[in-house]
Amino acid sequence: MHFVHLGTELTDLLYILREKQKNLKYVQEYKPEKDDIRYLRILLYGPVGAGKSSFINSVSNVLRGRMTIPALASAMTSDKSFTKKYETHKFIKGRGSSKTFYPLVFNDIMGLEDGTNRGVHADDIKLALRGHVKEDYKFNPVAPLTQDDPGYNPTISADDKVHVLVCVMSANTPQMKSSVLEKMKSIREAASDLGIPQMAMMTRIDEACGETERDLRNVYKSKYLRKKMKDFSSAVGIPMNCIFPVKNYSEEIDMNDDVDALILSALRKMVDFGDDFIERI
Repeated sequence: MHFVHLGTELTDLLYILREKQKNLKYVQEYKPEKDDIRYLRILLYGPVGAGKSSFINSVSNVLRGRMTIPALASAMTSDKSFTKKYETHKFIKGRGSSKTFYPLVFNDIMGLEDGTNRGVHADDIKLALRGHVKEDYKFNPVAPLTQDDPGYNPTISADDKVHVLVCVMSANTPQMKSSVLEKMKSIREAASDLGIPQMAMMTRIDEACGETERDLRNVYKSKYLRKKMKDFSSAVGIPMNCIFPVKNYSEEIDMNDDVDALILSALRKMVDFGDDFIERI
């Protein structure tokens, strides 16, 4: 029985490594087919402390094959957003004189908070979807961006627009407040009107579920996480097959194949969804 167990573990590991390499190669070789689009733009949004900035860091680690720190992230899960500005995060490809950037970028945005005049305004995210928010615009929880504001971008290009909208939520938090859910629904409706594809990521899966913490490969066997995903799907209307469980790099000092595999699985789907949208615009 011991040898059977070892054989199963080895088979699982080989499958994970194959999938990881296949998805990594796919992302590494991706390039938008439209001449006026240099970067596939992915916008992350969601409640405060869900792990948006940490996911950007994790993607950078996976693409570079080592630990990196491109996007500042808070180590604490607080009720205040750590991200204050609208920033575009690029990923370096190659080294030295051959250094370029991957043709995909992430935009991180201030977290959604409960109540009015707190966190990012849903209206600001709607403007960002259409490309109207300038780089480094500092979010104002009291008032959304207006056309008279210096942070408003009046002349948008196809490159400024968001091509995929990704909701990030934590599996390790209680039920979301109704005001946050209302903001999320409002953002989703705006994205749907623009035809922008949408998906979601569930972070902190190891903190939420003991069997997943023991072995990340248990993620799809966990009844607790499956219920969390179903509840979230019902609450915001994102289908189950568009919700991806991930674990961000946080305490680790070395790379981990299981962590990489989940991140790359979600990342490949973002590229697929975004590329389909780019083909249509």
